[in-house]
Amino acid sequence: MARQEDICRVYTVKGDNMGKKKNDLEKKLSGTMSEFKAFILKGNIIDMAVGVIIGGAFSKIVTSLVNDILMPLLGAVTGGASFNEYKCVIHPAVLDEAGNVVTPEAAVLYGSFIQNIVDFLIVGLCMFFMVKAVAVVMSKFHHEEEKKAEPAPVPAGPTTEELLTEIRDLLKESREV
Repeated sequence: MARQEDICRVYTVKGDNMGKKKNDLEKKLSGTMSEFKAFILKGNIIDMAVGVIIGGAFSKIVTSLVNDILMPLLGAVTGGASFNEYKCVIHPAVLDEAGNVVTPEAAVLYGSFIQNIVDFLIVGLCMFFMVKAVAVVMSKFHHEEEKKAEPAPVPAGPTTEELLTEIRDLLKESREV
């Protein structure tokens, strides 16, 4: 049978090991948290977050354009059908005698897929034109800054021939003295 002091000593040794592991874990977490803080506070992350928020709002506008304007026009061209209603029924719905759905139909909703593709293409097109417009504005801005930052023209100094002539004359004078 183990004595009480032996049991206490074993727990103390194990407790010391746990304390060491706890300190190592705290150091790793502290380092990780400081790295995370530096990462989050970078300007690029903030810019990206703003872009995502604006992109979400822009996506709602484009979705409304697609759903409320373009798709009804395309539906009119295709005979008045809505793209959302296009589907390929794999297994029809099973109804009971009262007309309640017992088993819903299994269908491939390819109309919804087509609408999402059109939505994606319009978002891509709008983003392309937006980036292109920003690039044009930035190009003009940088061009104007370059004009302002151009240094004043340096006054023309003596030519190489003039310098060599001056050196020759100085050497002649020094020999004569």
